Amino acid sequence: MGFLRIRTTVDERPGRLASLAAALAERGGNILGLSVQPDTDGTVDEFVADIPASPEAVKAALESAGGRRVQVVPATAHELTDEPTRALLLASRLRGAPWRLPELLAELLRADDARWVYGEAVRDLPDPTLLVVPVAAKRAIKVRRSDLPFTLTEAARAASFVRLAQPPAEPSSSARVLRLSDGVEAEVRPLTNIYREAIRDLHERCSPESRRFRYFTSMPSLPPRVFDRLVDRSRGLSLVACHDGQVVAMANLMFTPDPGIAEMAVLVEDRWQGRGLGAALARTLVQEARDLGYAEVRATLLSDNARMRRLMISLGATLAYTEDPGVMEARLAVGALV
Repeated sequence: MGFLRIRTTVDERPGRLASLAAALAERGGNILGLSVQPDTDGTVDEFVADIPASPEAVKAALESAGGRRVQVVPATAHELTDEPTRALLLASRLRGAPWRLPELLAELLRADDARWVYGEAVRDLPDPTLLVVPVAAKRAIKVRRSDLPFTLTEAARAASFVRLAQPPAEPSSSARVLRLSDGVEAEVRPLTNIYREAIRDLHERCSPESRRFRYFTSMPSLPPRVFDRLVDRSRGLSLVACHDGQVVAMANLMFTPDPGIAEMAVLVEDRWQGRGLGAALARTLVQEARDLGYAEVRATLLSDNARMRRLMISLGATLAYTEDPGVMEARLAVGALV
């Protein structure tokens, strides 16, 4: 049949990609391009292959190999361009002609159509072949692609691409104020080395159970090497919440080897729990992840951590048990946060 673009969702288990590649090889396929994208219920593997089999035969073969929602559409040799190179060339064109944003965004996503929409941006669309990319408070671009639904990773790419056409943001204050449900205010700042002793005091004031929920062990203090990792901005983003000169909570967003996923964790002093502080910090971290171009935020939690389970569900996350029955994983698409 020639060139085909093939997309399938698979469970995140070792050997799944190898099974798909073997299934294509059995049909005489030569894989010429591959991308792996995280999504809400698994990993989306996308191939560009030169394969003599029919789309129906390819779909059946991948379903037998464990693929879900398999889609096969025609492709051209033009689509074999190195993806990072193609994105950089489009970014260069955009910087020179920002008014062509919809056109270039459509080219980036290989979409059928992209156009400006005005008014309140639609966040949750029932049609996965539509993507609305916010540009300003009441201005967005609606992108349509009939053949392949958009993935979370593509949504993150689109958001990052749009930012290239926008003027530089005004530098924001390093501190912000959170007003809690009882009216008390806490000041949120980036975690830096000046808070080393304050973080030590926070851990000492937290109960063993609170520390166990955060670290899976009731460590009485935070090892210096762990603190150093948390303040390293190349590894993540950490925040502290302060009240009356004390650090009463810490929230951490850790970057992972997967460029589309960040890990989140929160520690709140016991007397400040149940007042909305943890939820406010979690929302702030997810917003920061979205601004950094991440598609998904995950949290690993003990299954008896009912408070964290409720918090993640309130943000729109999905929860699932891991291979360890005492450990759960929460997954939150950053676009799902309202």
